[in-house]
Amino acid sequence: MTLSADGLPPLREVIATHELRAQKSLGQNFLLDLNLTGKIARQAGDLSNCDVLEIGPGPGGLTRALLSEGARRVVAIERDQRCLPALAQISDHYDGRLNVISGDALAFNPGEHLNRPIKIVANLPYNIGTELLVRWLTPKTWPPYWDSLTLMFQREVAQRIVAKPGSKAYGRLSILAGWRSDAKIVMDLPPQAFTPAPKVSSAVVHITKCDKPKFECDAKVLERVVAAAFGQRRKMLRASLKSLAPDIEDRLRSVGIPPTERAEQLTIQQFCELSKQFT
Repeated sequence: MTLSADGLPPLREVIATHELRAQKSLGQNFLLDLNLTGKIARQAGDLSNCDVLEIGPGPGGLTRALLSEGARRVVAIERDQRCLPALAQISDHYDGRLNVISGDALAFNPGEHLNRPIKIVANLPYNIGTELLVRWLTPKTWPPYWDSLTLMFQREVAQRIVAKPGSKAYGRLSILAGWRSDAKIVMDLPPQAFTPAPKVSSAVVHITKCDKPKFECDAKVLERVVAAAFGQRRKMLRASLKSLAPDIEDRLRSVGIPPTERAEQLTIQQFCELSKQFT
């Protein structure tokens, strides 16, 4: 049997052996090039002193890269039972540094399985990627349990995360990511890098937490104001925010925002100042 540089079989052999055809219902698109998975793992920085949380490892391409790059420990959440034997082989090869948990990432409690410092690195399943990101960016208390997120998304979603005011991509994700963390796109991947090839390009986003928010305001209020503003993004703020307060025009003017502005024109700081009008 041919072995890869890490001493394990090539991923195509692993998939063939365990009959791991990607399932659309699970949002699966497997990344089989170990050079690419290694590059993604390195975008997360030094892993030697960190526990790493991975969501949806599939046949384990990124998992192997994280362990090869020296992660102290990897905790991988996999919903697809078919992938568990392949992941068990990786765990055996790396002397138990991989802990595979069979279950739903949306129901996972990290405090029971991970020790800080913690980094999250994942080729996220398309069908739950955005929901997971929002959860990680909106914990009950800040700073969160994680130090950084290195995540693969459809490129359109990645652009929304890093977008600046005034652009069409700027919206709720941009503000949630930009208020208490720093986000940047660090890699682009074409459809043909995956098996099966998706219809869209992908990108890796690296997000580093800030110890405290860049601008003071109440998180829940900010989320409510941002959701209302972008829920009707084509409307002027005096209309889109009318449901929050009948005197919304006065509240906008009191923080220097013209009522005729639209949501995508406001900076994160302006949204924070506006949010203080509702606390």
